[in-house]
Amino acid sequence: MDKKTDKPKSILVTRFSALGDVAMAVPVVYSVCRDNPGVRLVFVTKKATQGLFVNPPENLVVIGVDLKNDYSGTYGLWKLLKQMRSKYDIEAVADLHGVLRTFAIGLMARFSGLKFCSIRKGRKGKRSLTRARNKVMLPLLSSRARYREVFYRLGLSVEYSFNSIYGQGKASPDLFADITPPKEKSEKWVGIAPFARHNGKIYPHDLMKVVVDEIASLPGVKVFLFGAGPQEQEILGSWVSGHPLNVVSLAGRRYGFPVELALMSHLDTMLTMDSGNMHMASLVGVRVISVWGATHPYCGFKGFRQSDTDMIQLPMSCRPCSVFGNKPCARGDYHCLRGIPPQLVADKVKQVLGVMTDNSYGRN
Repeated sequence: MDKKTDKPKSILVTRFSALGDVAMAVPVVYSVCRDNPGVRLVFVTKKATQGLFVNPPENLVVIGVDLKNDYSGTYGLWKLLKQMRSKYDIEAVADLHGVLRTFAIGLMARFSGLKFCSIRKGRKGKRSLTRARNKVMLPLLSSRARYREVFYRLGLSVEYSFNSIYGQGKASPDLFADITPPKEKSEKWVGIAPFARHNGKIYPHDLMKVVVDEIASLPGVKVFLFGAGPQEQEILGSWVSGHPLNVVSLAGRRYGFPVELALMSHLDTMLTMDSGNMHMASLVGVRVISVWGATHPYCGFKGFRQSDTDMIQLPMSCRPCSVFGNKPCARGDYHCLRGIPPQLVADKVKQVLGVMTDNSYGRN
């Protein structure tokens, strides 16, 4: 520990899941590293999310671990902390997760004489925002602000020096050469990520297909569909079949985050749900159009530097009913999503691309 500033020189940072939450930590962590060059951050996360940390600062170490097989239980967590202390001379622990597992690591750290600070999630405010009656419709602190607060409490300065994981530029097209040739000057590239973890955040597939068909029919536009599992691969494959020349599905191809992020950096816009892909696209400075259903930007999960005007949502008294979109719809019809006309979504994409047409939503 630096006695003059009481600033720890080597900090263990914990944030194990989920994808979107880890992605939201990237701008904060990169900024902390650049604003505190004499401090080393050791960011421990799951192996699946390690690939998000592209072009990290020199004083950032990212470690992907398998908690279930290598560090399970109390002993496993103690082993993890002990290994990190031994290898990196850890002086403090920054908990960006705030769950029992990370609280346990923090308790062990304190017993070992290390400083420990944990995220304040604002659960009371989120309950007031999502309850069925007498909602308090006020925006809460963003998760990034809550992450920053953890580092402030450890004595570190945090100014936003982050623009993109690629700085002021874009990734080399060579990184995604297996997906597509480089972008032509006359082309517009649109990414569409129609999936999310919970039903309360997924725009109905039949409506999204209408959006995809309309965007894909625009001259000079190429569409990239982002997905992962077998079911997503099947759905996106059926959408590609109608536009084989200018719609590409990445589902099931397992390129990995570095490749997908490189491709995203060349998009003109990205259409997403309130999902991890929204945050991934934000990491590369792409303008994101996001569709919100059961959740709400007020809960603190907006994409980094994304505009409220690019967030599509219906003004319903029952919204938001959930922080994460994991609760069953009280109405039973998910009108917060199904009630959004696909033409409205398509028109927003066209507006961003600068290709509005006469058949746009709301025109006579």
